[in-house]
Amino acid sequence: MTELINFYKNKNVFITGHTGFKGTWLTKILLMAGARVTGYSKDIPTKPSLYEKAGLSEFCKDGQLNDIRGDIRDLNTLSEAFRKAKPEIVFHLAAQPIVRESYRDPVGTYETNVMGTVNIMDCIRRSDSVRSAVIITTDKVYHNNEWCWGYRECDPLDGFDPYSNSKSCAELVVNSYKNSFLENVDSCVSVSTARAGNVIGGGDFAADRIIPDCVRVMEKAYHSGDKEGVIEVRHPDSIRPYQHVLDPLGAYLIIACRQWYDKNYADSYNVGPDECDCVTTGNLVEKFCKAWNESRHDRFPAARWTANINNDDVHEASFLKLDSTKIRQRLGYKSICGIDECIRKTVTFSMKYLEEIGSVPAQMEMEIREHFK
Repeated sequence: MTELINFYKNKNVFITGHTGFKGTWLTKILLMAGARVTGYSKDIPTKPSLYEKAGLSEFCKDGQLNDIRGDIRDLNTLSEAFRKAKPEIVFHLAAQPIVRESYRDPVGTYETNVMGTVNIMDCIRRSDSVRSAVIITTDKVYHNNEWCWGYRECDPLDGFDPYSNSKSCAELVVNSYKNSFLENVDSCVSVSTARAGNVIGGGDFAADRIIPDCVRVMEKAYHSGDKEGVIEVRHPDSIRPYQHVLDPLGAYLIIACRQWYDKNYADSYNVGPDECDCVTTGNLVEKFCKAWNESRHDRFPAARWTANINNDDVHEASFLKLDSTKIRQRLGYKSICGIDECIRKTVTFSMKYLEEIGSVPAQMEMEIREHFK
């Protein structure tokens, strides 16, 4: 935390999508580090919401956090928020992030993920205060050949579904703005993109994500007094790079810091876990059930899972891995949490939340301090 505080303390930071799962954790970290944060989000995306549980309203009272409601697709509102905030550092997380939702609303997904990126890049282009920006995309930006090795930053971009493809387009938008406006000798702005794998952790209430789905099954069984919660898994053989939410957030913070001092570090970076933490969905849920059953007491139901393979029309890649060599070698980044530790922390957080033991803000602060020490 000392290094975070030394760099981010008193800096003006602008976060889009600050009310989401990753956005809330990032906002909490930066507030703990002493940054002055402006958060810009259309709404609070889930109910219940980690943002509402995290106690961030206290920071609004003392002026350290400015919580703005605005649509990333609305350039005028975004520009006005930028003008008032005078940000030095920008983290762009606002997105429509769910693959299955992108099939239901492809137009809205492209509008948010592509034009939202255009708007944030245009605000950065016209700003006289921004020095460093990190645009968050996804590991799904690559043309997926479902081969057994990880994708590198030089591999072709061509996401299959509307969500993945819109994020591929966002990468091209960032690259165009950098080439056209930010690479000249007069520009002091550094912009990178970060392509992170699947993140898990306490407080994720999003729909159509495997670990939140597991927690919801156990929560329902807990409140119903059932002896057992049975988790159904659609694609148990799909392989994904899973990592604890604080790992990629740490990477984003490192990128923003390093490129602040040296523009040569502005680039595209894969942010994925170690090779051993790329596991099948079935193996992930098995680990969840094991951690849950080892941690539970008599009031909690037991957890088990079963495959529920269906032939719906939604395409999902069966194999996806990232090669994160670049960020490890160039920036010295390394993931902290292995997959078992990720699951253990998520189960502990979820159980405390269900039993209302302690406070969510205190749990978040403890995990952040432990992770960044």
